[in-house]
Amino acid sequence: MEVENQTRVTRFILVGFPGNWGVRAAVFLMLLVACIPTVAGNVIIVVLVQQNLPLHEPVYFLVASLSLETWCISVTVPRLLFSFWSVSNSISFTHCMIQLYFFIALMCTERVLLAAVACDRDVATCRPLHCPTIMSHGLCFLLPLGSCTNGFGISLAKIYFISCLSFCGPNIVDHFFCDICPVLKLSCTDMSTAELVDFVPALVIFLSPPALTVLSCGCILATILRMPTGKQKAFPACASHLVVVTIFSSATVFMYVWPRAIHAFNMNKVISIFYAIVTPALNPFIYCLRNREVREALKKLAYCQATRSGGSVIID
Repeated sequence: MEVENQTRVTRFILVGFPGNWGVRAAVFLMLLVACIPTVAGNVIIVVLVQQNLPLHEPVYFLVASLSLETWCISVTVPRLLFSFWSVSNSISFTHCMIQLYFFIALMCTERVLLAAVACDRDVATCRPLHCPTIMSHGLCFLLPLGSCTNGFGISLAKIYFISCLSFCGPNIVDHFFCDICPVLKLSCTDMSTAELVDFVPALVIFLSPPALTVLSCGCILATILRMPTGKQKAFPACASHLVVVTIFSSATVFMYVWPRAIHAFNMNKVISIFYAIVTPALNPFIYCLRNREVREALKKLAYCQATRSGGSVIID
């Protein structure tokens, strides 16, 4: 262990997923297969929304903003994949804090964006005539900007107090990246202030957006039940959004509202896989690929690419 003045830890060792080479290779392949289509799907969504005028609507702009999950994956997964073949999987204290900062910031931003998507669908379903006025282009720009400001601001406060803690050893982080719970466990000083600063914002950011999402979906459900038509179109979209929010919220609440709580169950790595990989993988399919306009735009994009390469594609 490297220490500063024989007391302060300057490097951490990430445990990752221990096991024999066969198990590690299998987990490596599964994660790689899951990550490649996830990143590709989110990038395709951004390209489609940017290049197709029919997709220049509030909901698609917000969904494209959700593609920042690609950055969330890039914060954790590359080092995880590298750790399967690395002999010494260590990380400096500074890099650990940087990784933790960006991961928390992107997680908080995503939660607010999920609530913004639900509110947009609420306005589009319950007040369709007022939707262009309420969900203006200016508001659609301010929502992602405000979400990022909120997420990165909260993360900055959390990281400041965590980095002020003393880490005297051991330096073994029982995780595949620097996360709040396993890092706080290694502190050798009183961390009540850091936990309080972590708990209060986490309680707000992890409970308020899901509550707003449930309220919006409840209004949508009440509206479509009064409609003679449109039930088949609106309700599945609302239900799919609730599935994503439920998976994301149930995982992150246990991890971040009270970091010590999950340690007794030793489930932090499994839960982290859900909110770091599973949820981003679901978003392209739930929000875009099931939509007719997006499928048409995707076919046009494929046709243009095939034409440029000298091939041909048949559009249904």
